[in-house]
Amino acid sequence: MKTAKCENNEYYRQQNLPFEKFAAFGSESLTDSELLAILLRTGTRGVSARELGERVLTRTARYGNGLLGLYHISVKDLQKIEGIGEVKAVQLKAIAEFAKRMARAKAKKGLSFHDPYSIADYYMERFRHESVEYILLLLLDSGYHLIGEEILSKGTANASLLSPREVFTHAFRNGAAGIMLLHNHPGGNPVPSENDILVTDRIGKTGALMDIPLIDHIILGDNNYFSFKESKMLTDTQGSRSFDLHV
Repeated sequence: MKTAKCENNEYYRQQNLPFEKFAAFGSESLTDSELLAILLRTGTRGVSARELGERVLTRTARYGNGLLGLYHISVKDLQKIEGIGEVKAVQLKAIAEFAKRMARAKAKKGLSFHDPYSIADYYMERFRHESVEYILLLLLDSGYHLIGEEILSKGTANASLLSPREVFTHAFRNGAAGIMLLHNHPGGNPVPSENDILVTDRIGKTGALMDIPLIDHIILGDNNYFSFKESKMLTDTQGSRSFDLHV
């Protein structure tokens, strides 16, 4: 048996009244296309804003499930949708970026460089929608405070190409007492490859010699991660007096 609320909800949907539905039942009652309709504000000739929202979702489905496709679709491709001009396309991309920054800000509240889970949670929001691999160097002082970041590689699917010389040049230049490596696996599986293991071992051994320890290497997947520290796969760097690696 349908309640009066359900019947009214259906009425607003059939009448293409997302604003009124929002006012009556709140944002959670809206479908993705209805949310887009509110953001788009107007449709085009013969097409309501909600129907235009459905067209956007159909197009972005090629790039990801539901609204996630907005992260990957370009402004140019959005403009291929009938009724979406440059202004609306830019608005949609700005909304996607805004959502990403909100998620990152939320994750940053709990960020601790002592905790691999906390690190992964924060940087996952930054890299989870990237379609290419990034390798990031995190530079820390002796109190586990972040003093710098460097993107060592973008789009190269082979971490073994990473140069210890480049890594420790950045470390010395910034006065880092320790470093972390972090990279994403766009395929979603964070299990380290043989090359990931080899480069981690190489960087770890070099760091031990230079008294700038590799504290962790974290690989980001799709809502999961792998930590070399947690898995006890790091080169022994206890000779370094700059850090307690077991904090």
